[in-house]
Parts: sequence; structure tokens; C-alpha cells
Amino acid sequence: MAPLISIRSSDDKLEIVNQLLLPHITEFIEIDSVEDAHDAIKSMKIRGAPAIASLAALSLSQHLRRGLKASPPPDYLASLEALKAHIDGILAFLFTARPTAVNLGAATRRLGKTLDNAIAAGKDPLAIAEELIAESNAVADEDVGRNKEMSKWAGEWIIERVRNLTLSAAPQGLNVLTVCNTGSLATSGYGTALGMVTYLHETGKLKSAFYTQTAPYHQGSRLTALELQTLKIPSVMICDTMVGSLFQNHNIHAVVVGADRIARNGDTANKIGTYNAAVLAARHKIPFIVVAPISTVDLDIPDGTHIPIEQRPSLEACLVRGILYPNDGKTKQVQVMITPAGLEGIYNPSFDVTPAELITAIVTEKGVAVKAEGAQGFDLSPIV
Repeated sequence: MAPLISIRSSDDKLEIVNQLLLPHITEFIEIDSVEDAHDAIKSMKIRGAPAIASLAALSLSQHLRRGLKASPPPDYLASLEALKAHIDGILAFLFTARPTAVNLGAATRRLGKTLDNAIAAGKDPLAIAEELIAESNAVADEDVGRNKEMSKWAGEWIIERVRNLTLSAAPQGLNVLTVCNTGSLATSGYGTALGMVTYLHETGKLKSAFYTQTAPYHQGSRLTALELQTLKIPSVMICDTMVGSLFQNHNIHAVVVGADRIARNGDTANKIGTYNAAVLAARHKIPFIVVAPISTVDLDIPDGTHIPIEQRPSLEACLVRGILYPNDGKTKQVQVMITPAGLEGIYNPSFDVTPAELITAIVTEKGVAVKAEGAQGFDLSPIV
């Protein structure tokens, strides 16, 4: 089967797969403006920290390409002052779509720095627009290569750890648990934590991948199921309340997760339910590994208390989507309410923060970081 993709672009056309309809319906929707990109990110039609950063960057690239082709040219290309004000406004707007995911902030800061450096170099507005287009495209293009690097680092680290513990020359049949979706649909390709699972499968070291269903209204597990099925990777879905039972009754070699933001000390924000899995993994002495790109590491904040946690609309916790029915020759999905109408007091954060003390290793495309003996936090400098 062909690998899954979250974004496709060609010439002036930019599309994303509407992840709200997966896994039953695969529908690509066109992103025709920066506003469309913002809405897709905020409404979670696209999700995964690397993927939303890629979409934001590509929407800016699309916007500027159209501006360069327009006749007469738009006002923002008339002067450096107008260009800076216009681009800064777009980048600030895109950043507001999902504040927890630091990759989005890293992408907007990177593009803002490209703009400022080009202005400081004395380049004209047209040349700067071209430079921004190239840098925006690079944000997305670089993702696949670094995902494969970090997946290999993480995969080889756990293989070596199991080898040392079991004194086996070549450990086979590894079982790993993952939380949320971190594969091709959450990135520009291959994946982060799910990329490690794929690497173990490709190298013949994986027995089974377990993945949690965090709640009926969270899409991550359904997307993970779709990705693992597509890649023909043996897998088992479990409810997040069953993680403790899984650890009691099955030999799990590692828990591997992605991240939406990693603080300087290693505290990590990820999909809600990750902290639960980390606590249980520590109780059962199972390695807990975070796999994410360097852009996810936020060295400007000392620890997880400084990570803003996005609170989703209460209504989302009351709805479930996925009942299929035919309509006008097409398959549609019904969204139904699973709670009493008018329910009050709903707590619905998108993310929780796993403290560094519960994390065994943090992996980026540059390598693997582990804590020093007796340390509660990480020194991430070698891998960023």
C-alpha cells in the first residue's frame, strides 16, 4: 500500500487530508489561503506538531508565490517596511492556531529571522519574497530526512538496551507501546515515535506495537491504527485505562512517544494520557522514550510549568464521530453526542506534561540524551 501523507503540494495548489474524517473517509481539502491554513490547524483537520509547522510554512510560500505573479503587484511588495509589516502579521497570526506545539513557533521564528536577515542585507522586496519561499519550502522538505535519523537513533538505542539486559546478541520480538499518532499523518513523512516503531519493524526486531485509545473523541489512536495497518505492522489497540494491566501481563520493552514541546530540563508536553503511561512505565521499570525533532525543544523555558496547555472546547469531549451512512452516492459520517445535553464542568486539555524524572531518554535527529546518574533533569545540549 502507498504510504500515508498529510500534505501534498504542487505548483500553486496546496492540499491536506482532512484528518477529522479518517480512518473511514480519505478526503483531501484545498488550502487556498493563510486563513485556510490557520483554520485547518486550529480545528485539527491537520494535527501533529511537525505537520502543522509544515502547513503553516507552505501556506506562506503559496501566499508569496501568488503575490509575485500578481499584476499589478500587491502593496506589500512595494517597500521593505510594507513587506516586513505584512509578513510579521501573517507569522503572528499563524502562531496563534495551536500554542502548545513549539514546532509551529520554531517555524514562524525561523521565517521571521530569514526576513530580518534579508532586510539587513539590503535586499529588495522581490528578492526577499523569493528567499522566504525557499525557506518556507525547506521547513517541510527537511522533515522526512530528520524523522528517519531520529527513528534510527531511537531504534538502535532500545535494541542495545535490551541486548545489554538480556545478554542476547540480536534481540528479536520487541514489544513497544506508543501514545497518540506520530507517523506520516502527523509529520511530513515516516514519523517520530511511530517512525521508531517502523524502523524496528523494517529491521526485523519488532514483535508488536501497542497503542492507546486515549478517549472516544481523540483521533490519534484511530490514525495510528490506520498507519500501522497501511504499513502492515503487527499491532494491538488498548484503552488508556488498560495500560497498567498491559504492563502487568505482557513483556513491554519500551514506551515511545512524540512531543509537542520539550522544556530545557526535559519535561515534555504530549497528547493527554502520556503522563499516565509514564507513571505506569516507571512503576514497572519500562524505559520511556521521547522522540522528536530539535525544533520541538524549547530552550527558552526551564521546565514544564512554563508550557502553555491548550484547552479544547468542552463540546469536543461530548461528541464522537464515525458512524457511516450513504448520502447522494457518497459515504458520510455522523457526529453524535455521547453525554447528557447541557453537561457542565468539563475538563478537556489537549496535552499533559511528563516530568523529566519519568523519562529515560530523549531522542532527536542528532542523537540520544539520557540523564546523568542521580539527575532529575536532562542536559539536552548534545542533541540540539
